[in-house]
Amino acid sequence: MSSPVVSPLPQGVPTSPSFPPSSRYYAIEVTTLVTKDGRTITYLKRRFLPQPENFQVLQEYIVRDGDRLDNITAQFLNDPEQFWRICDANNAMEPEELTDNPGDTILIALPEGVPVIAPQS
Repeated sequence: MSSPVVSPLPQGVPTSPSFPPSSRYYAIEVTTLVTKDGRTITYLKRRFLPQPENFQVLQEYIVRDGDRLDNITAQFLNDPEQFWRICDANNAMEPEELTDNPGDTILIALPEGVPVIAPQS
């Protein structure tokens, strides 16, 4: 029995994955590599962590004992799966490092490159 999840992609057919705009992979380019033996491997190019100065900080949060990043993200961004946005804003490769030390401060920010729009008076 063949599973579509584990079945390899048809050779030579690059796919264009449809990641939602909320995905960290949304803007990552799909590319292919043809090996010496003629196999075609389709993959996503590497995603680099953005620079912290590309983020507009909304607030700071002081980590408490027992905090989990998914819960913090649910509280401040209304979506626990957006934990990677907090990682990006804090230049963290490993999510758990942001909550390992109670008393540390983490930044809650807008998505990369989104400026705060001042209210019109």
